[in-house]
Amino acid sequence: MPSYADLKRYRANPDPAYPNKHKWISERLLTLRYDLDMTIVKDRRPNSLIVGTWNIRAFDGGLPRLDESLHYIAEIIAAFDICALQELKPTLGPIRRLKELLGPSWDYFLTDVCQHEGGNAERMAFFYNTDKVFFRNIIGEIVIASDALPSGRQIARSPFFAAFQAGWFRFTLCSSHIIYGDDHALRAAEITAITDALAKRARVEDQVFMFLGDMNIESDDGPIMAALKNSELELASVPESNLGGDKPYDQIAYTVKGKSTRKTRLLRSGAFDWRNAVFGPAVERDPNAPDDPAYVARKTDAENLVHYEPIVAAHRKWHGKDSYVDFSRSYKRWMTDEMSDHLPVWVELETDYSNEYLAKFVRD
Repeated sequence: MPSYADLKRYRANPDPAYPNKHKWISERLLTLRYDLDMTIVKDRRPNSLIVGTWNIRAFDGGLPRLDESLHYIAEIIAAFDICALQELKPTLGPIRRLKELLGPSWDYFLTDVCQHEGGNAERMAFFYNTDKVFFRNIIGEIVIASDALPSGRQIARSPFFAAFQAGWFRFTLCSSHIIYGDDHALRAAEITAITDALAKRARVEDQVFMFLGDMNIESDDGPIMAALKNSELELASVPESNLGGDKPYDQIAYTVKGKSTRKTRLLRSGAFDWRNAVFGPAVERDPNAPDDPAYVARKTDAENLVHYEPIVAAHRKWHGKDSYVDFSRSYKRWMTDEMSDHLPVWVELETDYSNEYLAKFVRD
């Protein structure tokens, strides 16, 4: 469970530019927790593993995010057992702050800043709950042959992998942020190079390999998605992850063939949309969803605009920036700078293989 100790500090030391900051954040967290429970937590099976991946837009390479945004990001990550994060920027302070908010049972691994052409000075990370997952002391990056890409160079943002175990399930996660730009053939080639490398490893290592992250796939029927679908990996079904709901940027795939004695069993998969709980703009909700409990307090877009306009103006002034000329027109972009322009996607996997193990002795 994330840490909420700072709410006491916000109450004890009121911010003149943000009246009742502790109250607003607490209300939003309650609503966010309810949506996470309804979407991810309440239906999870005992002894399962929930793996997430999230591109958190330029974290935190621009104007520092508001305190509350870090609380919301931590709350979402905490709904998973392990989460791959992409598009982290060089500054380490916000990353360490995120770990503090996740609490003492969480740990993380972080790459160096990527200096390759097209790397955009980014890092990647794995955050994981040590009560659910343990690190198996293997970590690294995928390096490809010089002829694997048309350009003859390495993958722009080196794929980051680490080995873990949850219950009986041994697995390696490989996180990636595929290069962006007009060269779709290069994007597809990066995906092919990575999936080929993982499939090759799976043939000789007794573990499952999972490939996940922001693959910059813009359509289900283009060459970039074809590269993933034509690989030896199985593709989980997840919704489109951009905020417009029409681009399948983020994906999770995994090996199903190879030496692993415990294959991947996919139980559930999905994406989590946080916009009806924090920041908005509000999106259409399932008309068959149950009524919200009394402690859930949703805000309209108009209420969010009224609340945040003076807070954002004061925040920008503090950091030497002018106020937005028209905050209502800038709100959607500002909101993505506070949270992200991507939704996190996730899978739930089986980790208990004890019945099959015991059954072998019955058959012998």
